[in-house]
Amino acid sequence: MRTFLALCIVLFLGNGLYSQGCSKYYPMEEGTSFQYTNYNKKGKSDGTVDYTVADVSTDGAMTSATMLMKLKDNKGKEILQSDYKFSCSENVVRIDYQSLMSNQMLMQSQDGEMEISGNDIEIPNDLGVGQELADANVTVKLSMSGINMNMSVNMINRKVEKKESITTPAGTFDCFVLYSENETKVMMKQTFPSRIWLAEGVGMVKQESYNKNGKLMGSTQLTAFNK
Repeated sequence: MRTFLALCIVLFLGNGLYSQGCSKYYPMEEGTSFQYTNYNKKGKSDGTVDYTVADVSTDGAMTSATMLMKLKDNKGKEILQSDYKFSCSENVVRIDYQSLMSNQMLMQSQDGEMEISGNDIEIPNDLGVGQELADANVTVKLSMSGINMNMSVNMINRKVEKKESITTPAGTFDCFVLYSENETKVMMKQTFPSRIWLAEGVGMVKQESYNKNGKLMGSTQLTAFNK
């Protein structure tokens, strides 16, 4: 459960994809790969997430692709492999949360029933400072051995705060900074403010999560990018 919830949060906090003439921020070019390194509040590495864009297809104004993902711990041990689908049309990218259920996840819950639903994350091409963005959410309902459990992540109060240039191990990027509040509900509700640094042609370059008092809880940086 903990691993799956962490995966939902990682996906909400963003990974970047880009398609010429469709989305400036989401690279839908087959073979494009990214590596993100997660850091704890003390700045120590807490593992990596590798993404690869695969199976890109176009049908009229709609471009669709599959994102392959590998999650590893800080010792390089693979924790999870997964994939999910996303699409781009009318200059907006949408992540399909129905496709989050990988075969591995289904096998982990084969003795029960799992249902996932949500509202897609949208990132329009025409971002501007002060712009408000639509909310998004994902909910997981699990029934196993007579126990019912609901888990959810809601991304609310999304807005474009500013423009800023930042440097990571992958290079220096001019970014829009997107703020949001991420509500997680597993037994009890917690809210984690977050910022994402989003670069044209690359996607997410950096992400930071904070506690309710504004103190840094953890961060993610783009550490490798290949097209």
